[in-house]
Amino acid sequence: MALSKVDLANQVENQLPQSLVADNVNFRNIIINGDMSIAQRGTSATGLGNGDNGYHTVDRWKFNESGTPTFEFTMTQDTDVPSGQGFSKSMKLACTTSQASLATDDNLRFLTIIEGQNLQYLKYGTSNAESTTLSFWIKSNKTGDYSVALYNADTVDIITRTITINSADTWEKKTLTFAGDTGNAFNNDNGVSLYLWITLLAGTDYNTSSAVNWTSYSTGKLAYGQTVNLADSTSNYINITGVQLEAGTAASDFEFLPYDVNLRRCQRYYYLHAKQGGSFEPIGLVIYYSNSNIQCYISFQTSMRADPSLEVGSGTNYYRIDRNNGSNLMNSFGLNISFTTGAIIYNSTEASGTAGQSGITYTNNGSAYVAFDSEL
Repeated sequence: MALSKVDLANQVENQLPQSLVADNVNFRNIIINGDMSIAQRGTSATGLGNGDNGYHTVDRWKFNESGTPTFEFTMTQDTDVPSGQGFSKSMKLACTTSQASLATDDNLRFLTIIEGQNLQYLKYGTSNAESTTLSFWIKSNKTGDYSVALYNADTVDIITRTITINSADTWEKKTLTFAGDTGNAFNNDNGVSLYLWITLLAGTDYNTSSAVNWTSYSTGKLAYGQTVNLADSTSNYINITGVQLEAGTAASDFEFLPYDVNLRRCQRYYYLHAKQGGSFEPIGLVIYYSNSNIQCYISFQTSMRADPSLEVGSGTNYYRIDRNNGSNLMNSFGLNISFTTGAIIYNSTEASGTAGQSGITYTNNGSAYVAFDSEL
């Protein structure tokens, strides 16, 4: 009699060494793209400073400043990595315009955000709340103390630690353990729940109160223990990779995921459908809804976190449609409607054809692109 799929799977597992079975825990890393390998938006962004809060290069990692700073940084996906650890990429922030003296409310950090439904197994808000351990590799010319914080956005609570860069221009691995919060849970939804903040500079407003245990947030606790000002010289830089946050009180080896798996996880939040850098990047099949209105349905590679917004490059003749032995050049697209699984984009100002015709649309300029944003 043939074995069922379940019996066959159990038989295979029973033949594996038990250590291999026990260690084969997938997705133990709460952080998405901790190895910095995915950068859908591009590999470099320059002139980042006042007002440039957002995602610019490496997926799921956000540049975040406050106050009215005069510093500027370049953010890149870099190939400088710790030797022999299996990493191929890191994220780098390099100071290009210095600010030696900080205002009291100046702050710069890079961060990643986790949705609540991915955190329920930590059992926050119960007596069984799990501790979490953060580990990462970091390198900078600027030695000293940097503040690292977890922030519960659902209940406005924070816990902070510091790491010390001991040797300039040297990759160092850092490990921090945070107690679980028995008093406050995460919302079980797809919204913002947990921030991981790594601070690079902080004015005195952010560095007045200790938060070594979970406590109600106040501004003075955000960067407690921070001594470094990474913007005080244009020689300053910082690289980071291998960021892992996991349940427990010990750090395990970094959980490397296949590139396609990591990409799909990032595409839940941002999906680059047609990339910049060349002409004739296909966008999709279109139909003329009327003589001057084209509609194009785009199916996403994976379900997005929420109905996304449209992000496009716009400019003269950025896009092209071919149909019925003719073509039109167009400047942009608008969003008709979006779902978590797809979207309809349109152009009703530059297209010209016959209702009911179909065609195909492309990028027509190296700066043209089509993307969908559902970031936290």
